[in-house]
Amino acid sequence: MKRVLLEALLVAAVGAVVAFAANAFSPRGLKLAQDYFHGETLPVPRTKTDPTDTFATGTNSDPVVTRLREKGLQVVNGQQAAELFHDPLYHQGAIIFIDARNDEHYQGGHIPGAYQFDNYHPENYMGTVFPVCQSAQKIVVYCAGGNCEDSQFAALTLRDAQIPGEKLFVYTGGITEWTNRGNAIEIGERNSGKTHK
Repeated sequence: MKRVLLEALLVAAVGAVVAFAANAFSPRGLKLAQDYFHGETLPVPRTKTDPTDTFATGTNSDPVVTRLREKGLQVVNGQQAAELFHDPLYHQGAIIFIDARNDEHYQGGHIPGAYQFDNYHPENYMGTVFPVCQSAQKIVVYCAGGNCEDSQFAALTLRDAQIPGEKLFVYTGGITEWTNRGNAIEIGERNSGKTHK
């Protein structure tokens, strides 16, 4: 019995060493010292079954909006996001969109011209995103929308990096609402020119 217990402990210790080593050498590995959740446990907001409804419209009764406002973040709904996208300042770079999703989701379709900023690997994107955020007048951060909290964490990370909070807006409907409204999306890299509705 004692021998079995020692072997189990040895296997567990070797497994832990291998796991930490793999994480350290992986380009997608987690930084163990980084606070990905900003030291908080967030409530799970309600969900809607109809993806075309106005769940994330910016109303005060929406728990997603309430949660974001409690964190000091501003919100925009689908109509406001579309207006910002069509604003001439967007084409001048004074209004920017930031997609807080991972590579696979970003490459699969994002708001045309949106910068990628995967909050779980900010070191991979900060060099590109930070300078454009500094010069922008408005920054719209989004993810999948609804229950997805990646946009919140990305906006908080940018604010922690000294991007003024008054510039930051979270698009609560995210890419789900964007596509449900029939807006164009861009496939692949930023400014790839491959767009469709």
